Amino acid sequence: MIERYARKEMTEIWSAATKYRIWFEIEAHGCDALADLGVIPKEAAKNIWERGGSAEFDVAKIDEIEREVKHDVIAFLTHLATFIGEDARFVHQGFTSSDILDTTLSVQLARATDLLLIGMDRVLAALEKRAKEHKNTITIGRSHAIHAEPTTFGVKLARFHAEFARGRERLVAARKEIAVCAISGAIGTFANIDPAVEEHVAKEMGLAIEPVSSQIIPRDRHAAYFASLGVVASSIENIAVEIRHLQRTEVLEAEEFFSKGQKGSSAMPHKRNPVLTENLTGLARLVRMSVMPAMENVALWHERDISHSSVERGIGPDTTVHLDFALHRLAGVIENLVVYPEKMKANMDRLGGLHNSQRFLLALTQAGEQRESAYRLVQRNAMQVWEMFRTQGDAGEGAFLNLILKDNDVMALLSEDQVRSMFDDEYHLKHVDTIFNRVFK
Repeated sequence: MIERYARKEMTEIWSAATKYRIWFEIEAHGCDALADLGVIPKEAAKNIWERGGSAEFDVAKIDEIEREVKHDVIAFLTHLATFIGEDARFVHQGFTSSDILDTTLSVQLARATDLLLIGMDRVLAALEKRAKEHKNTITIGRSHAIHAEPTTFGVKLARFHAEFARGRERLVAARKEIAVCAISGAIGTFANIDPAVEEHVAKEMGLAIEPVSSQIIPRDRHAAYFASLGVVASSIENIAVEIRHLQRTEVLEAEEFFSKGQKGSSAMPHKRNPVLTENLTGLARLVRMSVMPAMENVALWHERDISHSSVERGIGPDTTVHLDFALHRLAGVIENLVVYPEKMKANMDRLGGLHNSQRFLLALTQAGEQRESAYRLVQRNAMQVWEMFRTQGDAGEGAFLNLILKDNDVMALLSEDQVRSMFDDEYHLKHVDTIFNRVFK
């Protein structure tokens, strides 16, 4: 986890202090269940809560014990016993270490997802607000990075909103899948612990029950979870790359907010760089790095091994911390994005109306021309406009219209009024309301 790209709310979930507090709660809830079953004295369960609940666990001391015993859970239990006293013998009755470790990881990932959903909601709110603001802001759509047909900047943002809404649904599903409890003892057979203990701990910790664990929670759950986070990261990069392209000097249709006193380059004072969206592209790569290791963690030896453990100690905090930071950074970028409608219109018009070429193709076929012949008629005029643009840097307003009007083969099939009507850009926006109604129900 890189502190530069971390928010305190998320990092606290992964702190040693939080981890040990969750460990204690699992053990203490388990003791309550064991007391109800008559396995341990009720007074012992009460003392464990009172003495352990008020304890300030010493992380350094636990680390010191672990260096000797070479086992993290035993080190914690040894330290816990110094607070509880004689009743410590009733702690961890029938448990195995994975019961504590896996259930704790489930709690941490569930809590982390709750924060991720807050970030997602902020992104969605920003996208909706800016999409509605620019619902009718006309801009050129690009395929293969080349001018295609008009759209609106609002439609662009609405598309991203729909993508993030799907991402939010995936996060909700991922949280449900990962928020499971396993307190089934060694090898997962409940030989030394009653399933009622698992049921009680799961209820108290806000988790579902793992139907069948070996000695661990099956790692396909974790693979699906981190894959979902990877998809959200890719959606973040999708927006980031769009903004980076729009901020290029040759385009400059939108750009990141550049604050007073901000510097773009140590060498070139004129620079205004898309540093936030470039950073988001990098953070997306960090998040996606966790997906393959999580997939590889699924295949373990027999009922358990710990080849997954070191991986999850890294990707658990790293992935959720970086995605949390990225979501809030993205929300800020969208909230403060500077949009230039006049530049969008000017860029669209630089090709002299070529974005209406399909309208002519369709009109000629409707007038009786075969498609291949119609395509050739339109293309021969379009390529002349491309050449004007290439040599002059701007084809000039009406260039395509003027060539069409002079093309006798085209004009033999279409009237001048028909031709001129095909340069009404509002034609391309007639179903924007339909799109918005679908996205923002």
